[in-house]
Amino acid sequence: MIRLLRSKILWAICLMLLVLLFGVVGYKILSDFSWIEAIYMTIITVTTVGFSEVRPLDANAKIFTVFLIVTSVFIFGFALSVITEYLLGRNSLQILKRKKVKKRIDKLTNHVVVCGFGRNGMQAAERLRAYNKPFVIIERSREIIERHEDEVLFVEGNANEDEVLLEAGIDRAQYLITAVPDDAENLFIVLTARQLNKELFIISRASQVTSQKKLQFAGADKVIMPDKIGGDHMASLVVMPDLITFMDKLSIEGEHTTNLEEVEIEDITDQLDCNSIRDLDLRRRTGCTIIGYIDPDGNYLINPEADLQLQPKGKVIVLGRPEQIRKLNQMFQIG
Repeated sequence: MIRLLRSKILWAICLMLLVLLFGVVGYKILSDFSWIEAIYMTIITVTTVGFSEVRPLDANAKIFTVFLIVTSVFIFGFALSVITEYLLGRNSLQILKRKKVKKRIDKLTNHVVVCGFGRNGMQAAERLRAYNKPFVIIERSREIIERHEDEVLFVEGNANEDEVLLEAGIDRAQYLITAVPDDAENLFIVLTARQLNKELFIISRASQVTSQKKLQFAGADKVIMPDKIGGDHMASLVVMPDLITFMDKLSIEGEHTTNLEEVEIEDITDQLDCNSIRDLDLRRRTGCTIIGYIDPDGNYLINPEADLQLQPKGKVIVLGRPEQIRKLNQMFQIG
């Protein structure tokens, strides 16, 4: 629709220029006007302003003027209607898009709200999309939104305002990722979000070391420093390059494949009668290997023993090839 209107506008502009060129050349030839006089006569004729002629016109010039007025009225009227239709159509389309996005956001629960769609925000969105985790982006830049609005759900506005966070469904969200470059703004976002949802798990970006404790005090559960992580990662590639490269490949192999999965014990015990990792026997059932265990208190155990007793609120971390992870997910209906 909009593309068709744009092509009509192009045609209208070409026709208007053609009328102006036709008028200038016509007056130049018929009345022997100078170029300035011909342009003047053409403009006052097509705009019908009623100014006096440069000099009296002969019969041929008067007939030409009548033809020029009639032609220009139709063409300029057509151009005006096309431009008006384009503006109204564009506004209507934007309103419909916003309503559609709002409906989709209103249906989300336990989703992720990402504040800021810069470098870190884009990376977070790509990872969430790879794991099929629903998310909403809060972004203030209209240019960025228009560039990516067909790919992700956007809420336009300032993320430290209550209304904007509520529009993104912060009261129903499970996680908040604030990836704004400014630490002070991240601090305000964390404070505001924590007031609106006490159960929210908040992950905040920080640029300065001094901002970490402030953000945690404001309510952030995890504070990430991308610059520090990047420097550590580059140094590790020097010290143990093969190990770091291998660990990078563990996270995500492709756009929709993963080598790691987190499984809640309750998801397993609902379908299997098992009390320990040995009873679970995931290696035989799916090909996946359990490499970690998280107890209900949040304590991490790497490479747990086979006789470790599983607790209902605990989780296991499993490692496997993409096809093995898919089999695991299908078996326990994860995701």
